[in-house]
Amino acid sequence: MLKLDAQVCFALVTAARNVVAIYRPILEPIGLTHPQYLVMLALWESSPRSLGELADELALDPATVSPLVKRLEAQGLLTRTRRSGDERTLDIALTAEGVALRRQALAVPAAVMADVGMDASELVALREALAPFSGRRVRA
Repeated sequence: MLKLDAQVCFALVTAARNVVAIYRPILEPIGLTHPQYLVMLALWESSPRSLGELADELALDPATVSPLVKRLEAQGLLTRTRRSGDERTLDIALTAEGVALRRQALAVPAAVMADVGMDASELVALREALAPFSGRRVRA
């Protein structure tokens, strides 16, 4: 039971690292890193939204999401503005360029499926099998 290869945690960490490596060359032509892609996916679903809402959706701390958002803003893909009436809240919204990038990103899932040799139903089954491990962030 204490063999490294028998540990679920090791299999998940290794798989996560390999999945990010698969995405890297697929995302490079559209100018996104894997973490930036995740931010854009969330914003393509709902924009604008607050930095806190975005961080919650991504299961990350706002301090982790903030630098990603700043880099995406520098690329012209989104804007950051203080919410009128509540200066503490930072709203994140897609620009026209950010909305347009979604068209290029439509090819990403098919490219990933081709790279890993799995079809959509197999990836859905895998995602569902991982669901117990991929809940929202757990606070210590």
